[in-house]
Amino acid sequence: MNIVSKEKSISRQRFGIIFMIGGAVLTILGIFMRYAFYVKKQMYDLPWFLVILGGVIIFYGISQYMDRKHLGGEVQFTGSKAKSFFLKYALIFSLFILVIIIISIQPNFMQWDVVFDILAQSSIKLIIALGICMTLLIAGTDLSAGRMVGLAAVICTSMLQTPTYANRFFPNLPQLPIIIPILIAIAICGLFGALNGVLVAKWNMHPFIATLATQVIIFGVCSLYFDTPPNKSQPIGGVRDDFTALAQTKIFNKVSILIPIAIAITIIMWFVLNKTVFGKNIYAIGGNMEAARVSGVNVFRTLMGIFILAGVLYGFGGVLEAARTAGATNQYGNGYELDAIAACCVGGVSLAGGIGKVGGIVVGVLIFTVIQYGLEFINVSPMWQQVIKGIIIAVAVAIDLSKYKKVLWH
Repeated sequence: MNIVSKEKSISRQRFGIIFMIGGAVLTILGIFMRYAFYVKKQMYDLPWFLVILGGVIIFYGISQYMDRKHLGGEVQFTGSKAKSFFLKYALIFSLFILVIIIISIQPNFMQWDVVFDILAQSSIKLIIALGICMTLLIAGTDLSAGRMVGLAAVICTSMLQTPTYANRFFPNLPQLPIIIPILIAIAICGLFGALNGVLVAKWNMHPFIATLATQVIIFGVCSLYFDTPPNKSQPIGGVRDDFTALAQTKIFNKVSILIPIAIAITIIMWFVLNKTVFGKNIYAIGGNMEAARVSGVNVFRTLMGIFILAGVLYGFGGVLEAARTAGATNQYGNGYELDAIAACCVGGVSLAGGIGKVGGIVVGVLIFTVIQYGLEFINVSPMWQQVIKGIIIAVAVAIDLSKYKKVLWH
């Protein structure tokens, strides 16, 4: 008996042209709204957002049209392919839906200033998440991340106060070149990362237990340092302007310098994870540590590298956080690791190890920042914010895990 196929297809050429036309329509609409209806303030920067979205769609259509020989002459449409497509981009769709809901309540959310604020707030979180993602890729975790952020913030600010500040941490310390305290702070975090690596790689401790122990040690060390006379646990202030400029400088009076810094770190981490032997070994260990060891991967060296590099990223994030807030206490960074882990999971990093992409982590961090910023923007109670955030985490992770259930459970 012949089975009638329900599969439909169109040529890749026509598929690309459809997207190019759709993108052109959005672009023209945005330009028309910008110049014809700009007097209506409720539009805010929506026309420019439409122009950018139209440009992205046009670019996608052109790429499909130009690569039709490489991608295949036809595009097939089936129920399974549609489901796979929506699962693949579920996080992107959920982010768009969330933004639309916020805009419908508060139209002034559609402003470039809001976009730049969200990106700036995401920058340090992204750097920390990129550090912690490596520990998740090996089916581990790192609970010491937040405390390393706080330690780095306290160390660098304690040595970068203005000479005229009344309550200096080191009253007789001469003015140091800014790079020295920063490198000291990052190096100390790297040493604690090495301690995590030794506990995991040498003593075979589970990363959860190893980093939990290190977390407590780091907080104790930071608190003892913070309580050193004459400071006596007073918040560190009076930070030098050349230090705060690292995080507070605005490019073109609009864009925080944190944004290009985070982009640079993201590109570096993408290269490390995708184009180096070290990165490939991380995925191999996460997939199957014993198989990786048998195939010649130096597991000890790789694990040490993971935790040291993660510690360096946490330290750098702590330095930027201190520069952004122009001060520090021993409570800085508390709970940052939980937000980073959640963002990685929402971004598609599997807790079972071996699965996860840098692009997904970026989306995960943006989702959490938009949730926090957007819900505050529409005056949602902080208690309800926690409930909504938890629901979104559960739903997003459940959707994302469904893509990998055959890998995880079979």
